[in-house]
Amino acid sequence: MYQKSDLRGDSPVSIIGAGIAGAWQALLFAQAGHAVTLYERSDAYMTLATSHWAGGMLAPYCEAEASEPAIGRLGIRSLDLWRELFPKTPFNGSLVVAHARDRADFERFAKLTTSHVRLDARGVSDLEPSLEGRFRDGLFYAGEGHVEPRRVLPELHARITAAGGTIKFDCDTSAEDLDGIVIDCRGLSARDEQPELRGVKGEMIIVETNEVELSRPVRLIHPRWPLYVIPRGDNKFMLGATSIEAEDTGVSVRSALELLGAAYAVHPAFAEARIVEFGSGLRPAFPDNLPRITIRNDKIAVNGLYRHGFLLAPALAELTLAYVQRGAIDNEVMRCV
Repeated sequence: MYQKSDLRGDSPVSIIGAGIAGAWQALLFAQAGHAVTLYERSDAYMTLATSHWAGGMLAPYCEAEASEPAIGRLGIRSLDLWRELFPKTPFNGSLVVAHARDRADFERFAKLTTSHVRLDARGVSDLEPSLEGRFRDGLFYAGEGHVEPRRVLPELHARITAAGGTIKFDCDTSAEDLDGIVIDCRGLSARDEQPELRGVKGEMIIVETNEVELSRPVRLIHPRWPLYVIPRGDNKFMLGATSIEAEDTGVSVRSALELLGAAYAVHPAFAEARIVEFGSGLRPAFPDNLPRITIRNDKIAVNGLYRHGFLLAPALAELTLAYVQRGAIDNEVMRCV
């Protein structure tokens, strides 16, 4: 469906927020020939951004277990954009495993997701030799990938600059101070304009061990604390799982125990791993946990990416660009007010 845009396609574009959502917006607009300026309140290390604490999984098929179809549709399109613009992105797939006592939850996960193949114990160990003898079967989602947020964000920023865009760090600005097309990607900070946003805390732990080697994210199915273990290079692994309806920061003792206990359930060698870092981020979410592109004259707000920031950001940026360039509307995601 098409609707005439109220925006001038040749206007300068100002984007507020240089996290994963804003960075992809800036990159696609800059590559399309727009004069782009990206504003970020944090410094170049992005330690204040939710993206700093993200897992970076590109897993639309696995996410279908607990997400609406729109997440899968946009996520699959994003995989193509990651492959096209960042061809070195690891697309080694995702592996889902469970212990025998959690067989029912494993089968439920399999039924609710697609694009996987079943592996027997030999298949699991062939894929991940460190897991030999640990699990009797698994689900392999070959089309999925993952990125390391703290490495890919600087790369995105460099690509924006190379495409002619400008990035201003340590710059806390507002839409009212900017001319032309303004794209608001501030996450929870945008509650002054979108009060229905809420923060969902995601906690993570980074550990280091040379006794485990993994080539892809591994998800452990468990009824109480499902876990993902993501390889980060240099013998480091990110442990994550939690989605807590709370807006405090930090990692609770309970969450730390559950994450570390789940990691031990994946492989006992994690018991001897060195803890490198604890942390948490507040993911911006609307009540329906779906992303939203809100259009008001020459102001556009991109928000509510919830736990799918790195998965959805490329596709949402493509939709925003298509609206500005030719008035294209995605009825599942966009709202004109």
